[in-house]
Amino acid sequence: MSDDSQAKPGRIDCVLVAAGKFHDIDFARIELLKLLGEDERIRVRVFEDYSNLEAIRKAAFLVTYTCDVIPSLDEQEALRAWVAGGGRWYALHGTASILRFLDNGLVDSPALAPHLMETLGSQFIAHPPIGPYRVEVAKPQHPLVAGIEPFEVVDELYLSDIHAQLEVLLDTEFEGEGTGFARSTWQRARHPVLYLRPIGQGSVLYLTLGHCRGHYDMQPFMDYWPEKQTCAWDLPVFYELLRRGISWGKAAKDQ
Repeated sequence: MSDDSQAKPGRIDCVLVAAGKFHDIDFARIELLKLLGEDERIRVRVFEDYSNLEAIRKAAFLVTYTCDVIPSLDEQEALRAWVAGGGRWYALHGTASILRFLDNGLVDSPALAPHLMETLGSQFIAHPPIGPYRVEVAKPQHPLVAGIEPFEVVDELYLSDIHAQLEVLLDTEFEGEGTGFARSTWQRARHPVLYLRPIGQGSVLYLTLGHCRGHYDMQPFMDYWPEKQTCAWDLPVFYELLRRGISWGKAAKDQ
């Protein structure tokens, strides 16, 4: 006989926005869905933009893997209000990117969505050529990174403008050129790799790692990209960070 008085695990609603340019969105979407599926309580709705605000408002947490996907101003304001009301937004890689190709062949990152970037806490501006760099642990006692050791990764090293007070958990140091970008010269400084940006009762957790590109993701500029890139996705520590971020996101249900 079943015990109806026994508490049953509650459903946790999640929205995943996975879309954009110049990345293997299919790969990232599938990998994230597999991780989200490790907890049977999580029920996921998947979209290519932010227009389904009803689904986002009902969600305990939001996960985004995008590149140059910019919500409308109304959607930006709704996202800010949702986070401030207790929502948790796990923003990955290019979520804070705006890319415009200039006549001189360089890539610009214009300030076309300041409200969104203030919510996210940063805006991507440039990166050096993909290569190895060392990620350091800025707050080793924080639960999101406790036990994580400094590690080497081959990925895009994000050089960003900061638009809010951040709690930086992982970072890296860089001085050099963001080759191919309109703002190319960067003085020696530390740059966040993983950070928390609190807003009201909620928060944004941003992880800049996770570039990936398949053979067909540079169209129309190039019909066939010769080499698949999976960067941080090749590292167990990256999946550990993704799992911890998902656990952080679903904890919004218990607030």
